[in-house]
Amino acid sequence: MLSWIVILRRELADYFYTPIAYIFLIIFLTLSGVLTFYVGEFFQFEQAELTSFFSFVPWLFLVLAPALGMRLWAEERKTGTIQTLLTLPVSTFSVVLGKFVAAWIFTAFALVLTTPIWLTVNYLGNPDNGAIVAGYFGSFLLAGGYLSISCFTSALSQNQVVAFVLGIIIGLFFTIGEVTLIQDVLTPVLPIPLLEAIAGLSFLGHFNQMAKGVISLSDVVFFFSVAALFLYLNGLVVSVKKKQSTN
Repeated sequence: MLSWIVILRRELADYFYTPIAYIFLIIFLTLSGVLTFYVGEFFQFEQAELTSFFSFVPWLFLVLAPALGMRLWAEERKTGTIQTLLTLPVSTFSVVLGKFVAAWIFTAFALVLTTPIWLTVNYLGNPDNGAIVAGYFGSFLLAGGYLSISCFTSALSQNQVVAFVLGIIIGLFFTIGEVTLIQDVLTPVLPIPLLEAIAGLSFLGHFNQMAKGVISLSDVVFFFSVAALFLYLNGLVVSVKKKQSTN
């Protein structure tokens, strides 16, 4: 039952044995700082809060999560090590879960490294730290949603670039559904119930509530449901590929 932890340790160790982890961390932290302090005009805003940081988090993960997740299965298939991996005495579910949780923990580590921004806010003023904690929790769940999509797209193709692009496309669908511009474009062609369903699937809508300090059970369940759905699809794809390779 705990075999997925073995896979998790293997995957987590692999991140730090390759340049991928360090490149991801450098890009994530650099972009976080630039977007928060310069594009988000953190100092000009003169408010003791992290709105300028959290407003860019979804867009960072939209691009960087597929970049991190594209190698999870595509590289295994390209190098042929997936055959060895799937012949180990562990279930497909354990492998899928282990790979996903390892990537999720790594993104959590990246988020922890942005806490100097939080310390800066506390040095300059008296922020609502409860709201900031909620925002970080929401960012963690958001990362899990994007990573689950990336795991699925990585399993679809052995080409990492294809997996990366597919991850962004699917992630974008789950990101902009609630955006007013998109809703205005779709209103003439789609019925209201379908528009509301699309808006309800928006990562932004659920994340923005947490970024404001409001954690609701429905938002938490939503992100875990999305992750569960794409991990299930991930497992199906891997199982099909495994059967095809043994025939």
